[in-house]
Amino acid sequence: MNISQLLRRSALLCPERPALLHGARVLHDYRQLAARVAALARHLREPLGVRPGDRVAIYGANAPAYLQAQHAIHWCGAAAVPVNYKLHPRELAYVLQDSGARVVCASPELEGAAREAGADPARLLVLGSSAWEAAAQGAPLPLHDAAPEDLAWLFYTSGTTGRPKGVMLTQRNLLAMTMAYFTDVDEVDARDAMVYAAPMSHGAGLYNYVHLLRGARHVVPESGGFDPAELAALARSVGRLSLFAAPTMVHRLVAHLQQAGQGGEGFKTIVYGGGPMYVDDLRRAIDVMGQKFVQIYGQGESPMTITALAREHLVEREHPRWQERIASVGVAHACVQVRVVDGQDQDLPVGEMGEVIVRGETVMAGYWNNPEASRETLRGGWLHTGDVGSLDADGFLTLRDRSKDVIISGGSNIYPREVEEVLLLHPRVSEAAVVGRRDADWGEIVVAFLVADGAPVPDGELDALCLAHIARFKRPKVYRWVRSLPKNAYGKVLKTELRQSLKESPAP
Repeated sequence: MNISQLLRRSALLCPERPALLHGARVLHDYRQLAARVAALARHLREPLGVRPGDRVAIYGANAPAYLQAQHAIHWCGAAAVPVNYKLHPRELAYVLQDSGARVVCASPELEGAAREAGADPARLLVLGSSAWEAAAQGAPLPLHDAAPEDLAWLFYTSGTTGRPKGVMLTQRNLLAMTMAYFTDVDEVDARDAMVYAAPMSHGAGLYNYVHLLRGARHVVPESGGFDPAELAALARSVGRLSLFAAPTMVHRLVAHLQQAGQGGEGFKTIVYGGGPMYVDDLRRAIDVMGQKFVQIYGQGESPMTITALAREHLVEREHPRWQERIASVGVAHACVQVRVVDGQDQDLPVGEMGEVIVRGETVMAGYWNNPEASRETLRGGWLHTGDVGSLDADGFLTLRDRSKDVIISGGSNIYPREVEEVLLLHPRVSEAAVVGRRDADWGEIVVAFLVADGAPVPDGELDALCLAHIARFKRPKVYRWVRSLPKNAYGKVLKTELRQSLKESPAP
């Protein structure tokens, strides 16, 4: 089944219900939204030559046209390739080349970067442009009858080694993820409104299917992103807001509401994930906003659907293990199995740490054009997450570490090796080790420990080097020059010692 059948279904059942809002202003009802999507799908098919199975990239910031692009791609039977709009053109170029994207849909402000990355000008469609609007008024294309195993979403996730890998999510994966929201996260009805404050290219965008199915409202903030004051105003004017947010966003929203003397009125559900929510921050959030929170843990390879920590678990303060539970990431979603295993994939006893592995209907089909990585990650029929955790006797999973050393800053994943390799391009940097340091606003910030070959390099010089090769948000916020990096007997850098040194001496 084509996942855009959910849009067509709501357009038939509730055609005049408000569907897409820009701020508090209604742009389209469900009939109009479906008509625009079908017309845009026709434009992709006929002038631009997109056939079922082709890939179409979306390189854009949050905007009303983003949701239309996503479903126009599905509607014509192609696979959406959502690209982080913060990526450097060099990084974008790799994604476009590897995916073989036939068309690129880009925000107006990113059109130049898309061209620089190699997008064919004849197949570059600017979101919200006059050409876009003209296409949206054209003749509709019939909904493509997709098979459950057809590719629907190709999401590029960076790795600790080598190039980013394209996670292949099928129509079945997306539908199973959608149903899992209802069983383990929240119920939705037509009065609700999903607000896209986090990037639609990531988890926030995946929650659109849930709200389409229920004929609920989709709200794109006028700012196009996360602004606590704007969200508070939308909560008052639109009401019953649900959103996906990184813990850093929750922290900032709660601080704003507390300072303004407001509570959680107008907010229905805040699903948080993408990084650790510290217990003190969670308690404060519940105290200020009430119990509107649900935590999820997932990966691109099993989107939003490994575990969930439900509302009732967060408020059950009388439970003898409440403190431990709210520090966990909850229990396995109903559609998956979760295990913690040793190096031979054997189950570990309760409380022992090992690798988290997952099996179920939401787990990806594999990595695009990368059979070796697919076999390794999906060996034995289980997704090997690379995350280290432990299960308690009741099935609650606590993540103990991230074996891949990923840094999560502002909800975005940053992989240390990628940054280290850029820093080592400088002739006076002989060694580099990158770690995350806890930060109240960003969750973590990037700190680089460097060994100099000669005199230390000025920060501005290193900043310029990073900006020439990687996205701005991956650039270290702090550079620390040291005589040597701590290593074990095998020469491996001991990043645990570097993190400990940051705790003991947090100042730059």
